[in-house]
Amino acid sequence: MVMPTDIKVIDLMLNVPGDDNSQWYEFMKPLLMDEQSRQMFKMPAQYMFKDIPDTGKKADYIAYTVEQMDKHNIQLAMLGIDDHNEVAKEALKRFPDRFVCSYEANPNKGMDEVRKIQRLHAEFDIKAVSGFPSGLCPQVPINDKKWYPIYSKCVELDLPFCVCVGVPGPRLPLAPQKVELLDEVCWFFPELKVVMRHGAEPWENLAWKLMLKYPNLYYSTTAFAPKYYPEEIVHFANTRGADQVLYAGYFPMGLSLDRIFKELKDVPFKDDVWPKFLRENAIKVFKLEAAVKESS
Repeated sequence: MVMPTDIKVIDLMLNVPGDDNSQWYEFMKPLLMDEQSRQMFKMPAQYMFKDIPDTGKKADYIAYTVEQMDKHNIQLAMLGIDDHNEVAKEALKRFPDRFVCSYEANPNKGMDEVRKIQRLHAEFDIKAVSGFPSGLCPQVPINDKKWYPIYSKCVELDLPFCVCVGVPGPRLPLAPQKVELLDEVCWFFPELKVVMRHGAEPWENLAWKLMLKYPNLYYSTTAFAPKYYPEEIVHFANTRGADQVLYAGYFPMGLSLDRIFKELKDVPFKDDVWPKFLRENAIKVFKLEAAVKESS
């Protein structure tokens, strides 16, 4: 049950830091009602993350990020990309063997967003579409009809949909992210690979029950320090769900890679689960065979 050190890790949620990361959260400001969230926090869930990484001033943040990946044997990491994200574009250009990208969709934009997903897939070979239902303005529940054209496009392009579930860290209404809403989506779109993000708390038991029910539903460990991985999810991975639980970090938004990999050693995964958790499941679900071959 000891974490192996010779596995080339795939990190399914990572970003490149910069001098000022506050712009990452501008999109949700219209929804923030309290003064702390609006004016005082470096990031909207700062009350939960007491040691947000401070990378200090760097001459080359992309090179620094790759150095951090090398330090922890991360072969490949998934960044978020958009038309205005010049840092992600540069990272892809300079290190095409180390980064792949996903796109965070806004279903409020209708068919324009569907066409954008198609375009970004052609331009940047995005490997996934993601969603933050509680962070949208207006909010859009996971099972809302506005998402359905995006889900259909994901099926067409064979792209996983990575969605935040459970109580959101920022002080936003939780209703759009209730885990129970996944039931309808996984039922109606059996070909859609749905990857849960950000914990699913306090409905961890429902999360694994739905994964048991739907083979197209997965759980990634984004935004959680390993010592706080839900016991129910670790147990599910060690029993019937070894193929459905995937590693993902949260650097530099809330966790340092040093902390993540220090604490990972104490997670009680079985020996046969570690390779799947750290690497193999990501390759399978996100179709990363060519990407990992290129970076070998």
